[in-house]
Amino acid sequence: MTSDPQITLRAGTVQGTTTDGIHRFLGIPYAAPPFGENRFRAPQPVAAWDGVRSATAFGPTAPQLPYPGAIGELLGSVHIPGDDILTANVWAPANAAGAPVVLWIHGGALERGTAALSLYDGAVFARAGIVFVSINYRLGAEGFSVLDDAPRNLGVRDVAAALEWVHAEIAAFGGDPAQTTAMGESAGGALVAALLAREDSRALIARAIIESGPLEAQTPAKAGRVTTQMAKRLGVRADRASFAAIPPEDLLEARRQQSAGSSPLGGAPGFQVAIDPESLPQSPHDVLATIDTPLLIGTNTDEYRLWFPPEALAGINETKLFLASLALRIPRRAVKAYRDEWPGASTGEVFGQLATDMILRRGLTRVAQAKPSSTFVYEFAWPSPVRDLRAAHALELGFVFDRLDDEEAHRLAGPDAPRRLAVEMNAAWVAFITTGDPGWPAYGASRTTRLFDTATTTVPQRRTTGLDLLPR
Repeated sequence: MTSDPQITLRAGTVQGTTTDGIHRFLGIPYAAPPFGENRFRAPQPVAAWDGVRSATAFGPTAPQLPYPGAIGELLGSVHIPGDDILTANVWAPANAAGAPVVLWIHGGALERGTAALSLYDGAVFARAGIVFVSINYRLGAEGFSVLDDAPRNLGVRDVAAALEWVHAEIAAFGGDPAQTTAMGESAGGALVAALLAREDSRALIARAIIESGPLEAQTPAKAGRVTTQMAKRLGVRADRASFAAIPPEDLLEARRQQSAGSSPLGGAPGFQVAIDPESLPQSPHDVLATIDTPLLIGTNTDEYRLWFPPEALAGINETKLFLASLALRIPRRAVKAYRDEWPGASTGEVFGQLATDMILRRGLTRVAQAKPSSTFVYEFAWPSPVRDLRAAHALELGFVFDRLDDEEAHRLAGPDAPRRLAVEMNAAWVAFITTGDPGWPAYGASRTTRLFDTATTTVPQRRTTGLDLLPR
């Protein structure tokens, strides 16, 4: 049976759809379109509308380029034209009342991605009694430029505004705003960390899930390198007036030229979250260790195998590894420990594991050690048969969303990934969102970790000898 539910919000009434007992509302604006006079400004309130607004299709995607080359065959892209990009999507049980809520923030290196990817369908969570919300936010130059006279971290401000929208409006969909879990993967996980680092946003979050998300914000100078280089390429000043005068598609073309020929091992800088007195006073990796918000956090065993293609790994010799370890202040004994912990690994693979831990696992471990009683750690280890990806970055998403039949999941996991593992992981995420307990003990003194693999076990955190020797 299908019906057309209506919900009245502060800005007006929206009409969605109902299928199999799940209400779905798509493309609801949580802030005004960030173009025209609103471009490179903090998110502005939504203008009220008359009548009933259709909420049956995803809103426009933030300006972005599709993933290039081989990675574009593994990670899909969606393009929906239009300016109204700051929108939310809601899946809710038809009979929801006081239900737990999750706010999903997609990844994409802060310059790609959208909530409209089919992999992020929230129906599985809604069937478990959760009100699921996903959002779009400003990306790339529009969301993370460091300009002389414009607010910084506009993408962070967008997700903070979306969280405020959830807190104000979600009761109308049957959700309990006091039971809101912020959840994100990769860059989305970094944005969850940023929300936790802000006092105003943290007050609206009951629990948080960070999947493979970097926890460290950068100085404005470091985060602004990409902006400075783009401005030089465009022949303009790095200020709001100059960037606002350039059409979004021209900024994207400048970014494409800037990053052409670069690789994860070198080349153009990427967009990053910046420390900023107004929008992010402290780096999340410093703040998360001091808060008591329950946290589910983890990484995949072979994150780097999505970032570094096999030919790049094959090109890393002993000299490159030595120079990289010097630049990153990694002690020799740490490099030796990684070799011992990965017997038979090539020099490039040892470098990849070091890179994974420097970017991701080091930060989560420091946080877990500082707040062991309220932190639940996992490691996703199931090896994909696709392109020797093994347990690469983003592979866990099809399992967390229990959508292994989705085309996006097939790109990374192939058609025969174990459904049992998807059911198990989704159930753990649902349990944490609902109760704060995913089903295994907190990290604690024994460094307890849930290892998701062909056979799932609970073990002490693996490969800690080299990890503990990495610079703080």
